[in-house]
Amino acid sequence: MSTPQIAVNDIGSAEDFLAAIEGTIRNFNDGDLVSGAVVQVGRDEVLVDIGYKTEGVIPSRELSIRHDADPNSIVKVGEIIEALVLQKEDKEGRLILSKKRAQYERAWGDIEGKKERDEVVVGTVIEVVKGGLIVDIGLRGFLPASLVEMRRVRDLTPYIGKQVEARIIELDKNRNNVVLSRRAFLEQTQSESRTTFLNQLQKGQDRKRHV
Repeated sequence: MSTPQIAVNDIGSAEDFLAAIEGTIRNFNDGDLVSGAVVQVGRDEVLVDIGYKTEGVIPSRELSIRHDADPNSIVKVGEIIEALVLQKEDKEGRLILSKKRAQYERAWGDIEGKKERDEVVVGTVIEVVKGGLIVDIGLRGFLPASLVEMRRVRDLTPYIGKQVEARIIELDKNRNNVVLSRRAFLEQTQSESRTTFLNQLQKGQDRKRHV
């Protein structure tokens, strides 16, 4: 019994084969937001499968807005994350991604909306810098030392790791500038408390008059 021969044409030409593979690969450009599964977490970089011909590489500096953050504390293998395409191909042909810039893009829309609606933002203090604090509100917000409390605070170190509420007083995406004021939030809260107290006092006096 003779073995049936498989014609080369059954799988098409080499060009057809490559075209079929290319058809399964996602197409995107620099600046696009993509999502994929984390396949490896290293000290210097994280590898992500986003359905491209090679795995995407997120350098550790592009993982978080927090400086010197441990990659293992930010992502886990198997986790689905969103990233922004920084470079489709670097000198070594690698696909370079950024998790923090994807987060930044998402956060800007949220922060702009809160500024327009005059809403309070909540974030965690992550750094003490010259002149104030850096607050993680999805992006790096600057809280000047003079606007942390009702009166200027000399030692800002105790605020590290604390969650604070603040108002957005300046927002400039082109300059990557977000300035916050906790004092404005405290002043408003104090004013509202005073108004509530006076209203209750007035109601109490009115009741006494009617007794």
